[in-house]
Amino acid sequence: MARQLSAFDLLPHSDLREKLVELVLYGEPSSLDVETACQFQHLRAALEDKVVEGVRIVVFGGGTGLSNLIGGDSRSATWARKPFVGLKEFFPHTRSIVCVTDDGGSTGELQKDLPLIALGDLRHVLLSSIQSGRLQSLYGLTLTRAVEVVSLLSLLFNHRFEQRPVSAALLVAQAGVDLACLPPPMGEALAGLIDHLFSDPRLEPSLARPHCLGNLLLASAIYAEIPPEVSNDELVLSHDLLAAPMARGLATLTAMLGAEEQAVLPCTSTQAQLSVLYSNGVLVAGEYKSGYAQRGYPVERVFIEFCSKPHVYSDVLSMVAQADILVMAPGSLYSSLIPIFQVPGLAQAVRDNTTALKILVSNLWVQAGETDRSIGDVERKFHVSDLLRAYDRNIPGGTKGLFDQVLCLSLKDVPASVLQNYAVEGKIPIYLDRDQVKAQGFIPIECGIFSKTALAEHGFIQHGPVHLAKVIKTLWAVFDYFKTVDKTVEKDVAQPEASVYGAALDLGLPAVRPFARYRLIEQRLAQLSIDVSDDLAMALDSFPEKTTHGRPCPAALELSDRIRRMVQNILWRHRDIPLAHLDYVRGIVCVDQELWRRSQKWDSVFSFYDPEDGLIKIRQDQLMQEKTFEVAFLVALGQSLLGNYAHHKEMQPLVIDNVFLGKVYHLHLLPAPQRSCWFSDEELRCYLELSRMLPASNDIAHFSRLINGDEGFTPPGMLMGLNYAWYLDNRFASHVEYKMAVMKIAPSNLIPEQVKMLGRRQRLVSFFREVVFRKKFVGIKL
Repeated sequence: MARQLSAFDLLPHSDLREKLVELVLYGEPSSLDVETACQFQHLRAALEDKVVEGVRIVVFGGGTGLSNLIGGDSRSATWARKPFVGLKEFFPHTRSIVCVTDDGGSTGELQKDLPLIALGDLRHVLLSSIQSGRLQSLYGLTLTRAVEVVSLLSLLFNHRFEQRPVSAALLVAQAGVDLACLPPPMGEALAGLIDHLFSDPRLEPSLARPHCLGNLLLASAIYAEIPPEVSNDELVLSHDLLAAPMARGLATLTAMLGAEEQAVLPCTSTQAQLSVLYSNGVLVAGEYKSGYAQRGYPVERVFIEFCSKPHVYSDVLSMVAQADILVMAPGSLYSSLIPIFQVPGLAQAVRDNTTALKILVSNLWVQAGETDRSIGDVERKFHVSDLLRAYDRNIPGGTKGLFDQVLCLSLKDVPASVLQNYAVEGKIPIYLDRDQVKAQGFIPIECGIFSKTALAEHGFIQHGPVHLAKVIKTLWAVFDYFKTVDKTVEKDVAQPEASVYGAALDLGLPAVRPFARYRLIEQRLAQLSIDVSDDLAMALDSFPEKTTHGRPCPAALELSDRIRRMVQNILWRHRDIPLAHLDYVRGIVCVDQELWRRSQKWDSVFSFYDPEDGLIKIRQDQLMQEKTFEVAFLVALGQSLLGNYAHHKEMQPLVIDNVFLGKVYHLHLLPAPQRSCWFSDEELRCYLELSRMLPASNDIAHFSRLINGDEGFTPPGMLMGLNYAWYLDNRFASHVEYKMAVMKIAPSNLIPEQVKMLGRRQRLVSFFREVVFRKKFVGIKL
């Protein structure tokens, strides 16, 4: 018997929720009869007029995705034109719980000098949380005047500088802001925070680095709550000294700007570090570094290393428990929601709230390094089900109880020309595979959630704060109805199951606080000699002679200082490097190209570690660009871990019956008690066998390798250096990347040697992860 049609069949989509969202966003279809059109108009009006002023929303996320959802992207140059849109426009009791693992840009620079959590996303979302009603009421402003004030705040908080400002007044002037144009209480308070940056000796060093002023203002508000006699070193040692002032400083700035009380809170007040494990076994630390990585392998797992026992504000847990709507904002897959829900207690707090409407806003586009490869099939692009699976793998306890409905981009609303232009740039949308999402236990809601204004003005697709707010309001308006329907009608979706992957990962040791690591880097490099001749320094045009404090500075000294700063940046950027790796390096020597005597028969690497004097030696032309210097330094630093392991090395020809067959490379080890080396005797022997060296049966100190004919050869020392650089950033060693590519190919039963080679590559990666970089997992077997 045929199903009877209804007026709702005239609306696009199959799910009733999607039909209602379509109606609210775009109105009734054209060419309807008057009665039907009138009914749809009344229904739309009822949905739009739903009273939601008292509804409590909590949104989880970080950065642009969260900011845009709350009130538009406050970093955008055009944001101040319409600053009062988004969720906060419909739901004044909207609050955000923000990820704090960012370590790039101004946030990363700030962590060199201050023992604070990442402030960049907090500042970003806080600015987007300013509400017109609160601002007008607080300072007695008209709506027009409130927009003008927000425009000035946008200039001030988003102002970036590269060089140390001379004074507070000049800093404000460079931002293009006259504080006298702000409401007097606000202007005076902000002036006080800026003055505090220059007067507080704990904050003042930060002004010497490139920064976003908004981050510094938030730091100043926090430090205004900390007694001046408490030093940064003391704050590192005691989290309790910092947690309460952090909350008070954030609350002070929130109230001053006219945002909802507790509009923005960090997911934890404990510093933490993001680590990413790729499917090839490589594990790297740092959110910023993982963001630009091009590993060519899917992300297997991500996890958070906390610097101490993670602390969650009780207000955060209370907000989650009392929320009517819980929203997971779009954003970077592995560095936004997942870090939040790896904070102990937060995922369970969401699950324990069984009465709230729970929504995940899916990402729109594939993100290089994160969603450009599926963990199930590396050749297939990402689908929404892959996104959900990634959350399930990485959140303790999985996704069950975290969200029920998934908002996805409706591609039918995106012009084909736009999709084509994006495809040319290598940007591909994350496609909705509806049946798979349903099978995972979730309700997909496909709708036009992108900003048509951004598309028209800038030509790009971005979540639209107005559209998203309307969609969430519509889903809330019918939430009670569907709860009743779901109890009486058989659901067409499966129930989410407990995750088989959702166990927390642990390295067994707390992460080193960035502030403390930077101090240790400075101390280690102060002990490192850097030898550069005046003639060599003057020969490098990119390092001209300069003056300091009116006195001539020798070119060699200037070049030495710059080399030291480059090494400092390398060690800061690659947080996987234990500073104990420097134990075998006495200094760096830059060698004139004409004096370079190292044989390049087997490679084109112009740096090496000399175990005779403990010096890293780098050819002068490698200093011309920071990237080439970085590769040269990392290769030599990796070599230094072998220390003085070799007693004797020799290459002998292999001739049988007067026929030259090849060569035999002989390596004789120094006795273990005489070695100065990163590795134990057992670890060293393991590495040599992984590098294809064969141990002699009659001499435990003797290893050899046969080289066929005139083929090339990578000795163990060079192989150690190249793999060291490759592990930290695979772009640094294309030779190793080529050899490691075998792990991307499915092994064939027809070629047993391929299986052996794959096993060797996997064991080599594990050796570098666990032995070289000392990253061993607790409670998981890879």
